[in-house]
Amino acid sequence: MSQSIPSQSTQTPDAAATQVAGHPSSHPSRTTELSGLKVRLRAALRQFPDFPSPGILFEDILPIFADPTLHEALLRCLELYILETHRDQKPDVIVGLEARGFLFGPSLALRLGASFVPVRKQGKLPGPCETQGYEKEYGQDFFQMQSDAIKPGQKVIVVDDIIATGGSAFAAGQLVKKMGGELMGFIFILELEFLNGRAKLPAPVYTLLSGQESKYL
Repeated sequence: MSQSIPSQSTQTPDAAATQVAGHPSSHPSRTTELSGLKVRLRAALRQFPDFPSPGILFEDILPIFADPTLHEALLRCLELYILETHRDQKPDVIVGLEARGFLFGPSLALRLGASFVPVRKQGKLPGPCETQGYEKEYGQDFFQMQSDAIKPGQKVIVVDDIIATGGSAFAAGQLVKKMGGELMGFIFILELEFLNGRAKLPAPVYTLLSGQESKYL
């Protein structure tokens, strides 16, 4: 499911491209490139009111992956953001959350020359695993990561399609820390800003697209 009601992100790709650590970007042309790519991606999203239940605006990201040029645009946006923001410390590992983090996490990792590590629901991964619980609306759930997936000291970025309450992303970050990884940040395509999920997360949060505000029940 590609559900989201994006709200205004506190950091934009334009800002990331023009200023890193308080200094102007050495690649000003990237600002223009990012702006154009964002417009294309935003236009591709489809909205479905009252799905899957009344009061929810469902924003479908799947058209991005149906069009190879849009898929490429998404990866390019994320790649540019990471290269500009983390110039001196390229990530060693991209961690993707089940299931929609798997849509673009492996391809992004490949572009960056990084490993890809999946975070899955409990019981889905073979061998020894680290486990972390997180709260959902109707109870607790558990994420797992294979115990040897991240080596101590490796730099890690966590990706998913949307941040809502932040519970699942927080659990993924805790798994990274349990294995000694250095958590560089979290990247999402969309954000439900009014749920303030980013406040739970212990590393910088970046949301690629922003748009209308709507209710989420």
